[in-house]
Amino acid sequence: MGELNDKAKGLGNEIVGNIKQAAGKVSGNERLQAEGIVQERKGEGQNLKGKMKGMIGDKV
Repeated sequence: MGELNDKAKGLGNEIVGNIKQAAGKVSGNERLQAEGIVQERKGEGQNLKGKMKGMIGDKV
């Protein structure tokens, strides 16, 4: 069950991160764009964690 939670959280963070990046780029707000990049990377990490849990079990 932890696998799906991590993947869902990861996907959510990737989506929000991408939206922040786009909004920052359009508005010229470099800080918002940078926050989006960080949030997207966090989501990618969560997604990877979920995939690893699926491969080796929820004991991670």
